[in-house]
Amino acid sequence: MQVIRCGWVSNDPIYQEYHDQVWGRPVFDAKELFAKLCLDGQQAGLSWITILKKQPNYEALFANFEPSIIATYDEAKVESLMLEPGIVRNRLKINSIIRNAKAYLAFVEQGNDFADFLWGFVGGKPKVNYPASSADVPVQTIESEAMSKALKKLGFNFVGPTICYAFMQAVGMVDDHSNDCFCAAHKSAD
Repeated sequence: MQVIRCGWVSNDPIYQEYHDQVWGRPVFDAKELFAKLCLDGQQAGLSWITILKKQPNYEALFANFEPSIIATYDEAKVESLMLEPGIVRNRLKINSIIRNAKAYLAFVEQGNDFADFLWGFVGGKPKVNYPASSADVPVQTIESEAMSKALKKLGFNFVGPTICYAFMQAVGMVDDHSNDCFCAAHKSAD
């Protein structure tokens, strides 16, 4: 029996596993959300599969996205990261992860919960769409625009409304599995 997936999924086993096991599943852990937001920012101008294949390298080079460690990265560290072939060697993108770590730490040091903050843009629970096809999925929404604006105000970057919407989809804030996708069928049966 052939498994039907969302139209954006290629035959690449890494992509299929990501779609089947990760994409659209709710994430409520603040540090996991921080990591995913940073990775989605690295995607700007690239395909997601490029970043997905480099994810283990990002995790290794950015201390498993531990904000308190990343925030200590200095210019010498940035220079060494610019030489790493396993990540996107773009100075602005590398610096964005460091900047975002500092913004994250400042936010939580004020007693805020990063997960609650982000989930607040969708009312604390996933928005389920199940579009007819991947072509019916927006690239940004009012919620992703609001999230982008709020994150930028906190000092984050590489968090435009399109990146925020992709992030919201990835971490299950928005469920955009197409209605014929086996993931949508499974979820609606639960």
